[in-house]
Amino acid sequence: MDATAHHDGSSTDGWQRTTIAEFPKGSMYTTSGVLDDNAPDQAGIVSSTYVRNGKIHSPQTGELGPGDSRPNRATLKEGDLAVVLVRRTGDAAFVTAEHAGWTATRSIGIIRADPHVVRWLRIWLQTPTAKARIDEDVTAHVEPTVSLDTLRSMPFPLPPPDIIAKYHRVFSLIEEKIALHQEAARKAVELADAIHNDWSTASPVWETRLLGEVAKAKTGKGSARSLPRGPKESGADAITPSDLFDLPVPHVERFRLSSPALVSEAWPPGTFMLCTRPDGAHIAVTQRPASPTRGVVAVQPTDDKDNWWLLHELRNRSSDIAQVAQGRNGREISARALSRLSIAWPDSTTRGDFHTMTDPLHAMARQLVSESATLHDLRDALLRDISAKARMLLEQEAEPDEERVHPPQPSIVPTPSEAATGHESGWSPGESTSIRVSTVETRTPGRC
Repeated sequence: MDATAHHDGSSTDGWQRTTIAEFPKGSMYTTSGVLDDNAPDQAGIVSSTYVRNGKIHSPQTGELGPGDSRPNRATLKEGDLAVVLVRRTGDAAFVTAEHAGWTATRSIGIIRADPHVVRWLRIWLQTPTAKARIDEDVTAHVEPTVSLDTLRSMPFPLPPPDIIAKYHRVFSLIEEKIALHQEAARKAVELADAIHNDWSTASPVWETRLLGEVAKAKTGKGSARSLPRGPKESGADAITPSDLFDLPVPHVERFRLSSPALVSEAWPPGTFMLCTRPDGAHIAVTQRPASPTRGVVAVQPTDDKDNWWLLHELRNRSSDIAQVAQGRNGREISARALSRLSIAWPDSTTRGDFHTMTDPLHAMARQLVSESATLHDLRDALLRDISAKARMLLEQEAEPDEERVHPPQPSIVPTPSEAATGHESGWSPGESTSIRVSTVETRTPGRC
C-alpha cells in the first residue's frame, strides 16, 4: 500500500480487511478484567455498568490515584479501549487520565494498541455491521455475553490513518456538541427545580391536594414487544420503563418504539410518563402522541398551565412516589396509588406565575434535546455509511493460496508494569520489551 496516496474518505481505497488476532506481535494487547462484577461500587473499579455512551461514568472518580493499587493485567491505561462483554455487549469507551490506574471487572474487555487503531475500533463497534456480528455470537445463559475471542477474531475494515483521523474528529465533534447540549438542558431544568424549591420554602403554607384531583392518571398495560411495528410517522410512541431511566432531562424528542395500534388510545403531547425504581420516580414529558406500557403511568394535568408546577412537584416528591410503588424492586406503580399522593397546590395565580417564569427554561431544554436528536441522526447516518463502505470488503474471502495483507506495523504498545500479573494474550510477568499476543484461530467469518 502506498502510504503517500491521497484519501478523501469517499471510497475504500487503502482500506484493509483484518482482525485483532492478525496484528503483529507487540502491536496489540487484549485482555479482560479480573474483578467480580458484584464487587461494591468504589473508586478504582470500572465495570460494564459504568461504560455508557462512549464514556466511563464510574462513581467516586478522583479518589484513587494510579499508584494506590497494585498493577495487574487488567489495570487500565490512558488510551485503552474498554469494551463491554456482558449485557450491553460491544459498548466501548476510551480510558482517560481520570480512570488510568483503575482495575476492570470481568465484564470489561481491554484493547490496547496504536492510538489510531483504538480510535477506529471504537467507531467500528458502533456500526450496524459490527453490532449484528456481535449479536450472532452472543450467548445468554444468564445475561447476554460476548467473549474476548469473538472480538479478537471478528473481521473489521481498517482505513488508512489519515482517514481514521478525519472520522475521529467528526465523531468527537458530534459527541462533544451532544454533551454540551445535554449539560445546558440539564442546567435549565435544574434552574426550574430551584425556583420551585425556593417558592415552596419561602411561601406561606399552601393548600394540599390529591394528585387525582388535579390530574388524570392511567396505568399502562401490555408489553411493547407484542405490539405491531409501523412507521413512526403513522403511529404513537410506546413508552416502556427502560425508556424513562437515566434521562438527563424530562424532555424526549422521540422514543424507541412506535405502533399504529396505539393511535386510538394514545395520550396527547405534553403528557407525563412516570415509572419508579428504588432510587425514585423517573418522569418524561412526551412530544408526540404516546401510550404507556406495563410499569408506566400516564399523568395529564387538568389545565395545561399547571404542567410545570405539577412536573416539578412530582420531581420534588420523587422518593415519596417510590415508596408507594410495590413489587420486589419498587417498579410496580399504579395510577390508583399515584392519585392518592398528596401534593402542594398553590392558588391559580401562583401556578400561572410559575408557568410564565419556567416555561422559557423548558422551551430551551426542548430545543436543545431536539438539536441533539438531529446530531444523533447525523452520527447514525455516518455509521451506516461506514457499514456500507465496508460490506464488500468484509464479504471478500481470501483465496486459499493468497497471502494475507496484514496491518502496517504501528508503534510498540506501552508495556504494563513488571509488577503486573496475568497471562492473557500470551503476556507473562517480567517481560519488558514488548507484549506478546497469543495466536487466536480465526473462524471463517459469516455474513457481517
